[in-house]
Amino acid sequence: MREAAQIRLLPGGRRLHLHDGPIDLIVEAFGLTQEINAAYQAAAARFATVLDELCSELALLRQPAGKIPVGVIAKRMVAAVAPYAQQTFITPMAAVAGAVAEEILGAMTFAASLSRAYVNNGGDIALHLAPGEKFVVGMIERPDRPSLFGTATLASSQPARGIATSGWRGRSFSLGIADAVTVLADRAAVADAAATIIANAVDLPGHPAVVRVRARDLAPDSDLGALLVTQGVGKLSANEIDAALDAGVAVANSLFSNGLIRSAALHLHGNTRVLRHDHWVSNVPSEAEMLALAAKKSGKGMASAVPLRAPEPVASAAEGMFARRRTQINCGT
Repeated sequence: MREAAQIRLLPGGRRLHLHDGPIDLIVEAFGLTQEINAAYQAAAARFATVLDELCSELALLRQPAGKIPVGVIAKRMVAAVAPYAQQTFITPMAAVAGAVAEEILGAMTFAASLSRAYVNNGGDIALHLAPGEKFVVGMIERPDRPSLFGTATLASSQPARGIATSGWRGRSFSLGIADAVTVLADRAAVADAAATIIANAVDLPGHPAVVRVRARDLAPDSDLGALLVTQGVGKLSANEIDAALDAGVAVANSLFSNGLIRSAALHLHGNTRVLRHDHWVSNVPSEAEMLALAAKKSGKGMASAVPLRAPEPVASAAEGMFARRRTQINCGT
C-alpha cells in the first residue's frame, strides 16, 4: 500500500511542505493568522486526493491530447497543452506541475482571505496577489547550485499569476539545450506547457557537442517514448549560442503574439534573452543575494524559479525540490 501524504510545517512555522510520492510542494500564505491556518488546512485536505486522482487517468495523460479526462487537474493539463497539439508532440504531462500548483492554490484562496500566497511545485509556481501586493521571483540557471541570473517582479495590477521553468538541467526531460527557460503566464499550467515548448525550441539539431538519449531508455514509463532528450551540452561557439537562442526567441514571440504568455527569459551558457522587459530585471545578483539563496538550499537541491525573501513585500524562498530528475507521476502501491 502506498504511504499516506506527508504534510508538515517547515522550520519557522511559515511555510507548509506537502509531499506525496513524486509530488513535492512548498506553500506559503500571507495574511491574518486565522486565515493562514484555514488556507493551510484547505491545502492539506485537497493535496491528500491529488495523486490518486491523477493516477486514475495516468494512461490517458501520457498520450497526446485527445480524449477529455474526468479530473479537474487533468482537464487543466489538457487545456494547457491544447494550443500546441496540432503542431508538435506534447502530452498533458507537460503541464502537470503547474496544474497541481494551481489546484492547491485555488483550494487555499477559496477557503481563506489572503493578501498573498504561492504554491511552488519544483519551480512551477502558482501565485495569488491581492490588490496592491507583489512578488519578486528569482530565476536560477542550475538546480544543483546557487546560480541566480535575474529576477521578475509580479504586481497585482499585472495579469501574470503563473511562472514555470524548463530546460535540460531541470527535473523534466527536454528536447532542447536551454539551461533554463522561465515563463510568466496568466496561469501556472499555461506557463508550464509554454516553458516546455520554448525550451525544446532552443536547440542545435545534430550538433556533435549535444548528448541525446531516448527518453524510454532513461525512464521506461516516460510519455516521450523514443524521442531523444538532452543529457549533456558541451562547448558552443558564440554564434551557435546565438542561433539556439534565436530559435527559442522566435517561438516565444509567437506565443506572446497569440496571448499564451506574458514574458519569457531564455538562458544558455551564460547568455540570457528576455522577452518583454516590463516584468524582468535580467541582472547579476549581489553577493548578499547569492549567499541568501545558498543558505536556502536543502538536501534536495533548488527550484529553478523561486520567490525570494528580502524586505517585504518580497516573498520567501521555497526549499528546492529537485530530488527527481523528471516530472513524472509514479502510481506504485
